[in-house]
Amino acid sequence: MSEPPGAAVSLAEAPPPTDAPSRPLAPQRVLPLRRPGRWIATAVVLVLAAQFVHGLVTNPFYQWDRFGYWFLRPTILDGLLVTLEVTAYSAVLGLLGGILLALARLSRSPVLRAVSWVYVWAFRSIPLIVVLLFLYNFSALYRTLSVGVPFGPAFFSFDESKLATDIVIAVVGISLHESAYAAEVVRGGILSVDQGQHEAAAALGLPKGYQFKRIVFPQALRSIIPNYVNQLIGLIKGTSLVFYVSLLDLFGAAQSMGSTYPGDIVPLLMVATVWYLILTSVVSVVQFYVERYYARGATRSLPPTPLQKLRIAVTDLRARVRREAAV
Repeated sequence: MSEPPGAAVSLAEAPPPTDAPSRPLAPQRVLPLRRPGRWIATAVVLVLAAQFVHGLVTNPFYQWDRFGYWFLRPTILDGLLVTLEVTAYSAVLGLLGGILLALARLSRSPVLRAVSWVYVWAFRSIPLIVVLLFLYNFSALYRTLSVGVPFGPAFFSFDESKLATDIVIAVVGISLHESAYAAEVVRGGILSVDQGQHEAAAALGLPKGYQFKRIVFPQALRSIIPNYVNQLIGLIKGTSLVFYVSLLDLFGAAQSMGSTYPGDIVPLLMVATVWYLILTSVVSVVQFYVERYYARGATRSLPPTPLQKLRIAVTDLRARVRREAAV
C-alpha cells in the first residue's frame, strides 16, 4: 500500500539521536585588539629616548671624565652632608610646626585660628630667599634677644649673633617657610577623614587626644604622606638657596668649585644634578613603602612591591611563551 504524500522522512532530515556524543569544538586562538596608535607612540618615544641618551653619552661638552673626578670629591661630599643635615632638621621641624598650625586652624579659639591663618598667609606669600636673607641680617635689627614680661623686666637675654650660625639660620628659615605649607597639607588630610569616624569615636566616649592620635591622624596620613613627600622633595631642592647665606651645601660646593675651575662648570652641575636625583629617588622609594604600610585596611589588597611586579612580569612572560609554543 502506498504511503500518503509527505509521510516519508529521509535520513538527511531526521533529527539526530539525543544520546549521540558531541564533538569537541576546535580550539580558537584569541587575538588581542590591534592598537596601532599605541605602537606608533611607543616607537616615537623610544627613538627620542635613544637620541637623548646618545647625545648625553657622546657629547664631549659634558666631560664625563671630569664628572667622575668630581663626583666623590671630599668637597662635594661635605656639601652633600650639609644638604642632608639641613633637610632632615627642616623636615622634622617643619612637619611639627605644620601640625601645630593645622590644629590651631581647626580649633574653636578665634585667636588661634586667626594667628594660624596669618602665619600661613604670610609665609606662603614671602619667597624663601627673602626669609633667609632677612634672618641672615636679623642681628642688624635685634642685637640681643630676651625673654621676660612684655614692657617689663627680662628674665634672661643672649647675643643673637653668637647663636645664629649659618646652619641655624638655614634650618630656622626653611622650617618657618615649610611649616606654612605643611600646615595646609596636614589640615587637608585631617579634613579628608570621614565625619562618621569622629562621631563614632565620640560615641565611644574616647578622649579628644586619643581620638586624634589613634583614629583620626592614622587615617589622615594616607592623604598627608603623598602631599608632604612632594613638599619634602621640594625642600631637598630648596636647600640650594642656603648658598646665599654663606652655607656651602651641595649646590654651593658645586658653585664654589665652578668659580675656581671655570672649565669644569658643566660637569660640576651634572654632579649636583645626579646627587639630587639620587636623593629624590631614595625619598620616593621610602614614600612607596610608607604609603603601602598605611594602606592596610583601606584597600582589599596591598599594591605589589617592585620585586613582586618583576616576578609577576616574568611569570606572565613564561606563560605567554608556553602558549605560543603549544600553538
